[in-house]
Parts: sequence; structure tokens; C-alpha cells
Amino acid sequence: MAVALAGQLREGTKKSHTMAENTGFVACFLKGVVEKKSYRKLISDLYFVYAAMEEEIERLVLEEHPVIKPIGFKSLFRKETLENDLKFYFGDKWKDKINISQSAKEYVNRIHEVAKKSPELLVGHHYTRYIGDLSGGQILKKIAKKALNLEGNNGLNFYEFELISDEKKFKELYSVTLNQLPINQTTADQIIDEANQAFTYNMKMFKELEGNLIAVLGKIVFNFITKKVRKGSTENWYLCLIH
Repeated sequence: MAVALAGQLREGTKKSHTMAENTGFVACFLKGVVEKKSYRKLISDLYFVYAAMEEEIERLVLEEHPVIKPIGFKSLFRKETLENDLKFYFGDKWKDKINISQSAKEYVNRIHEVAKKSPELLVGHHYTRYIGDLSGGQILKKIAKKALNLEGNNGLNFYEFELISDEKKFKELYSVTLNQLPINQTTADQIIDEANQAFTYNMKMFKELEGNLIAVLGKIVFNFITKKVRKGSTENWYLCLIH
């Protein structure tokens, strides 16, 4: 049995999209206010998140899990690109210089928990992160490149999907794949709930990063930048940061 999961995920996470876009860190980022220390910390946290997710996905693909195997697109994997960015920001010994934040640790623990107890729910995390990265990547890359005065792809590899030549066609393939997963409506509802939970974990990470921004900008300026509420968008959402 299969259900129209792609459309349900899009509709079922709209509110979370909007909430994520209106976190202070993301609001500042979208307006070109990117503080280097906070950005490096974000990249570090995302490294731990993707390392966990890709470890579990690869394991489940090898085990031929019927729900996870179809979405195990290696072309989406981000761990290696994040390693390249971390090497740029921290040098060859970057592993000795990064630490996981409390919010990212909770996120990673949830990924491992779901993968062991209810692997099919990883679809919610997969959708939230990877499709957000793919959808918003080039926009966020341009913002970060200008704000941080970077050249070429230095420090920006995370946003590059070299194995995906046509983003639109790939997202169409992804939607078809979601709609063909062997799940029932009850499982689909659980996946949507988990996707919203994934947004919550990402928002917690962003919240932790706001402290550095406030320290640099000052509370008054930070509040001025972030006071306007943005309308949510399921096509151009922030979330490469999360996305």
C-alpha cells in the first residue's frame, strides 16, 4: 500500500516552515547578517547531524529496509561537503576543534533512536533536511558568500550538489519515490509528525546560535532586524540552514 506522502509532507509542515523562517538566526541570515563564529558553529553542528543520519541510512540501505532503501540517494549526502568546509574554517585538525552543541546532540540522539526503533520515521528527517538544502542552497550560498567575503566555493561546499545536474527533475523523482513508499496512512501521519519534530530540533540549534549574533549586533539591532514576521514558503524556505 502507498499514499500520497509528498504532498502531505509539504502541507503538513507548512506551519513549521514559517516558524523556522522566523527564528532570529534565520531572519538575520536571510537579510545578509551572517556572523562568522555563529556560522562556523552551525556548520559544525550540521556535520554531526548529517554524520548520524548518513550512518543510519547507509546501514538501513544495506539491510534493504523497504522504506529507507528507496530514498537512500547518495547524491544528497552532505557529510563529505561539510568536512571540506570545516577544513577550510578550522584547518587540517578541524576534528579537534569542533564540539557538538546540546541542541545538536539531542537531534543526533533522536536520529539514532528513530533509526533503531522505527526506521521508517527517518523519512521525516530526510525530507526536512535534504530537500530544504536542495531547495534553498543556492540562495543561501550567495548570501553567505557575500556576507563572509568568500571566494569560489571555499567554505560553501555544503550548498553544492555536484551529482545532481537538474534540481527540478530530481525533486520530481523524490516526490514520486515518496509516493511509492510501502506505507499506510497511519505511518504517513507518523512521518509527518516526525518531520515537524525535525524542524523543532533545527530551531533549537538556531536558538543556541543567536547568542553570538546578539553579542555582535547588540540586542536593539538584533530585535530590529528580526521583528518583521516573514510569510512561510514551501518552495524557497531557509532551510539549507536547517535547513
